[in-house]
Amino acid sequence: MLRRLGNIFRVPDLRNKVLFTLGIICLYQLGANLPIPGVSWSQVQVLQSKAGASGVLGFLNLFSGGALTRLAVFGLGVMPYITSTIVIQLLTTVIPKLTEWRDQGAVGEKKITQTTRYLTIGLALLQSTGLIYAFHGHDQALLGFNIDLIPKFNLALGLFMVAVLTAGTAFVMWLAELITQRGVGQGMSLLIFANVVAGLPSGGRAVYAEGGAVKFATLVIVSIALLVLIVFMDNGQRRIPVTFARRVVGRREMGGNSTYIPLKVNQSGVIPIIFASSVLYIPVLLSNVVPWAGFQHFVNSSLQPTSFFYIVSDFVLIMAFTFFYVYIAFEPHQQAELLRQQGGFVPGIRPGLPTERYFAKMLSRLTTVGSVFLAGVAVVPAILMSLWSINRFPYYGTTLLIAVGVALETMRQIDSQLMMRNYEGFLQR
Repeated sequence: MLRRLGNIFRVPDLRNKVLFTLGIICLYQLGANLPIPGVSWSQVQVLQSKAGASGVLGFLNLFSGGALTRLAVFGLGVMPYITSTIVIQLLTTVIPKLTEWRDQGAVGEKKITQTTRYLTIGLALLQSTGLIYAFHGHDQALLGFNIDLIPKFNLALGLFMVAVLTAGTAFVMWLAELITQRGVGQGMSLLIFANVVAGLPSGGRAVYAEGGAVKFATLVIVSIALLVLIVFMDNGQRRIPVTFARRVVGRREMGGNSTYIPLKVNQSGVIPIIFASSVLYIPVLLSNVVPWAGFQHFVNSSLQPTSFFYIVSDFVLIMAFTFFYVYIAFEPHQQAELLRQQGGFVPGIRPGLPTERYFAKMLSRLTTVGSVFLAGVAVVPAILMSLWSINRFPYYGTTLLIAVGVALETMRQIDSQLMMRNYEGFLQR
């Protein structure tokens, strides 16, 4: 294993990419630990001690790597970008202009990406304004308690903090794109990975302190079982055989070869979990601007991650987003038409509409299994903690899925680059 790991640093290009990615992650962690001027550090310590017990704040803190409770420069983390991506993907199916851009290929994707960036900045402005208002001791729905992180608050300081948080979000978005372009792996996923892994030690310590040694040991055993299941399901796939008909071009005979289309059981990775968590965060965001006591009470009571409503909603949303994402990534009609144009067919299935139905049937079966797997792993630890009345670290299942999923995907990318350069892969075949 160490020899395979050493292969990464024997390839200059790959070594530079890995070191560049690690450097960006270190820079991100620096910004996530640098508080904005005007924040009371003593109040930050009080907030951090209570954040785990506050479900909504705990969720926001999870995806920011603790930067939110420190009111750091990168306090908003990746949440505005994730929310913006969800909104744009949903609108792509209903707004003709966005649909037209999607069908334009690389040029259209560039326009969609730019629109996502603009929406991210708008959401960052809205969220930073709401959070500054909340952290000045005005929002018990978000925190579950009143606390003032900004004791010397005034209008100029508030505007400065909003500007810093918004600029921090734009900078994080740029860092993620740099990793994707010049580093290893998907930038935004790696930043989320860094955030959730950074919170594991403190989360485990909180569970041990609140639940005791026996419950903590039980959770560790369950985690190991879930880890094995995640790796097993992540490697599972259905291979659909495809044959290309022979055809003569000039004097050359082309085609006639056979291959397969791999359909993974977990085709969507950890994206549905992130999307579902973001949707459950939207009511929290609205509670900052909707002055309705009943709605704020609902957010404070029913959107706790160990509550029955939250667990069921999370399960249903993860399954729904799994189907949504998979059918966007692998659209049966588009794939069947592309296969027909290339002169390929699935043995025993006629090209055209029968192939489309066959793809849809296979995709539906695999996605059903994959969605139940994702939703189950995400909520099982939450159910255990709900039964044990442990509220300090309720997002353990989500953390485990994100950490393992992103790590496996990044290792695959490194492995493929090693294999291209005739080095022994990091992953065993």
